[in-house]
Amino acid sequence: MSPSPSFIIPFTPASAPAASRFAHLLAARGAEVILAGEGPLDVPSGPNVNVLPGLPGKGAAIRAALGRVTGDITVLQDADTAYPLESYEALCRPIREDAADAVFGSRRMPSRDAEVLADKALGHVTRFVTDVSLTDPLSGQRAFRTEALKSVSLTSEDDSVDAEIVVKLAAQLFRLAEVPLVLDTAPHQPLASQLARLRTLMRYATVRNDADNQHEGYNTLERMDGASNYNAWLGQRFREHLGRRVLEIGAGIGTITEQLEPGLELLIALEVDRFYVDRLRNKFRGRPHVRPYLSDVALADWESLKAERLDTIVLSNVLEHIPDDASAVRRFRQILPPGGRVVVLVPALPQLFGAIDEAVGHHRRYTMPGLRSVLEGNGFEVERLEWMNLVGIPGWFMNSRVMRRRSVPKLQLKVYDRIAPFLARAESQVKLPVGMSLFAVARATGGAA
Repeated sequence: MSPSPSFIIPFTPASAPAASRFAHLLAARGAEVILAGEGPLDVPSGPNVNVLPGLPGKGAAIRAALGRVTGDITVLQDADTAYPLESYEALCRPIREDAADAVFGSRRMPSRDAEVLADKALGHVTRFVTDVSLTDPLSGQRAFRTEALKSVSLTSEDDSVDAEIVVKLAAQLFRLAEVPLVLDTAPHQPLASQLARLRTLMRYATVRNDADNQHEGYNTLERMDGASNYNAWLGQRFREHLGRRVLEIGAGIGTITEQLEPGLELLIALEVDRFYVDRLRNKFRGRPHVRPYLSDVALADWESLKAERLDTIVLSNVLEHIPDDASAVRRFRQILPPGGRVVVLVPALPQLFGAIDEAVGHHRRYTMPGLRSVLEGNGFEVERLEWMNLVGIPGWFMNSRVMRRRSVPKLQLKVYDRIAPFLARAESQVKLPVGMSLFAVARATGGAA
């Protein structure tokens, strides 16, 4: 029989009796129970029951309780007797089968009073903000792979933590699932709780990203991840020149990695920031041929990488982040066999360098002679070097140079993404005289640089 999950039960003075009842029932089954909150409790004594008093908010209670969890699966259980404890086995099953990282109980409730309707409306808002397909993302009975829940940084103090959990799990690409949950009565959800959740959802939809704005460049990466047409255009350009065993330098949150991955024998996604590597591991969980690799370019184990028999190295808007780009290109040459390729997309035109470049950590924007020089001076022969994205120049200049914005405005990016397929077709038919990016394919020459 599978081991029992750990249970976290946040409670308030009003819900303390229900929390006590749950603790009695779960302790009798040998489960680990952590009660966190404030209010009078009548709980059984025993090694599996922990009480964390003096925590006035649900978010604060959950954060404190997570530090005490020892099980591989954590069930977050609202202290409301409307929820049947018999459901937790069904909640945990997809996690035990490694089919999900978080499972939400999708409530089927007989009542359709104002509280229930408000809860359903808030579920619609949650789906809009997070793009999850869950029918009941704010359910009060949820199970998580403990490692996944602990990996997200929770900041909410009150009931808004329920919305924050969904936002951050979805953004970090954890696998979310749900199971039906039949309730005899509707759970009680105070209006203040619903408003707190709504405020949090609106904040994450407008002024805060899921990293709580701690990674400034992440704003741009996250927005670019939603530009599906533009990313498909780049993916098509890269795939035309790939071999079967690929190293992607600076994989970020996996936007281009996902475009490269189909059909490859091996894809090593090198990234220097652990925040992004954790996301890559979530995104490509279950695809063993995609291997996230945490390292700086200068500190990577290049001998081990050479042993992987790589035939292509891809850099999509990455070379400009590397202080010594010439040294990096020499490293690439050392691990590629003669005839192996490096495929590069870089920002072009130094005249466009501005606030967005600074925010995402660019050291430079390239000229065509400058990019050719750094490739051909370090062991490669350029096979293709061409401009891309002529239409993007005015928008970048206005946003980054004139208005000094630190990220691409979301609405502008969505409009641009709509026309990306037309740009792709147009640029495939003509040779551009200039562009805001340069695309290069270079072949490793006979001897190592």
